[in-house]
Amino acid sequence: MSDVLSFDDHPPARPVLANRPGRDLATIFFDRRELRLILDIYGYMVARGEWRDYAIGQHRDSCTFAVFRRTADGALYRIRKEPALANRQGAYSVVSASGQVLKRGRELAQVLKVFDKKRLRVVD
Repeated sequence: MSDVLSFDDHPPARPVLANRPGRDLATIFFDRRELRLILDIYGYMVARGEWRDYAIGQHRDSCTFAVFRRTADGALYRIRKEPALANRQGAYSVVSASGQVLKRGRELAQVLKVFDKKRLRVVD
């Protein structure tokens, strides 16, 4: 009635990273506290109508949280975490759409203060 298939007979669709010699398996990603800080600012900016979409990317040496005004446009800002730079310039940075580093530091909360300037407006 039904046949039993063995997965050992079929190669995986993607190469298995664990079997590669010399490959560092440590994944770099935002932890829960970092994501909460980022999503707090993201939620505020969405409520103001300035941001509408986001994307999270993971690379071999870093991870990125990108925010967009419109989905079809390029990233307005990218919040990056690069642990390799932690002892030098700081692991966290905010990069503008033009590629300019707006702020870099060792603490994410301090780096995200670059968006506080956008929260304040002069009232006549």
